[in-house]
Amino acid sequence: MSETRELGSADIQKVLELLPHRYPFLMIDRIIEIDRDESCIGIKNVTANEPQFTGHFPGLPVFPGVLLIEGMAQTAGAICCRHIMNDDLKTKQVFFMTIDKCKFRKPVVPGDQVRFHMTKMNQRKTMWWFRGEARVDGALVAQAEIGAMLVTE
Repeated sequence: MSETRELGSADIQKVLELLPHRYPFLMIDRIIEIDRDESCIGIKNVTANEPQFTGHFPGLPVFPGVLLIEGMAQTAGAICCRHIMNDDLKTKQVFFMTIDKCKFRKPVVPGDQVRFHMTKMNQRKTMWWFRGEARVDGALVAQAEIGAMLVTE
C-alpha cells in the first residue's frame, strides 16, 4: 500500500522561518506542493531590479546559472529544515555539500518565473541527496543532483 501524499506549501514568511538566507541571497519566493520530505517545488520570480543584473550582463541581463543551482539547494534545504523542526537530533544547520550532473539548457531572464522541482533521491542519517530541475513555462532550463548535510554542532 502506497503512502498518501501530504501536500503543503510555504509562503515567503514561512520560507524566512525555514531558511537562514536573506535578501539579496534568498533565491526562492515561495514553495508549493511540499510532499513530506520527498519532494517540493520552489518558485523564484526573476525581476530586472535584482543586483546581479548590473554586472551579468549590462544590456543583456541573464540570471546566473550558479544562482539557479542555489535556488535548487534552497528549495531542497527547506525540506530538510522542515524535517529539522521535528528533529530529535536538534540539528542546527543544513550545509550544501555536492553538485553532480549539472547542466544549463536555456538562459533565464527578467520576467521569467523559475520553478525548482526537487525530489529526494536518498537519505542516510544526516546526509540527503536530491534531483532538481529548474523550469520556466514548463521548459527545462537547468538540472542537477545536489547533496546536503544536517549539522548538529
